[in-house]
Amino acid sequence: MAGGAEAGGAVDFSYLEGFCAGDQQVITDVLVTFREQAAGWTEKLAGPIDDQRELAHAIKGSALGIGARRLGEAASRAEFGAPADLISVRRELAEAVAAIEGYLTRIGGG
Repeated sequence: MAGGAEAGGAVDFSYLEGFCAGDQQVITDVLVTFREQAAGWTEKLAGPIDDQRELAHAIKGSALGIGARRLGEAASRAEFGAPADLISVRRELAEAVAAIEGYLTRIGGG
């Protein structure tokens, strides 16, 4: 396995590695899919948002599924919070994507 993030990192890759039983192809596929979804979310977060709850809920589920706990927690707060709560979602999403890019580079995927 390629190794996870340090405690408190944007993404706990060891969580995903464990969930995927260390299968690097599956891990790569999951992270590439997340990265593609994140591009759409980033675009939506940059403009007016029609349904904050729906967007935050989608981000939350996907984030927690890959081990991006900080992003998941930020999205959870935004799901039922104020529009200003999306600021932390934007920041955490950018950090998670950067961590994913670094991880994929290290493992030669995506």
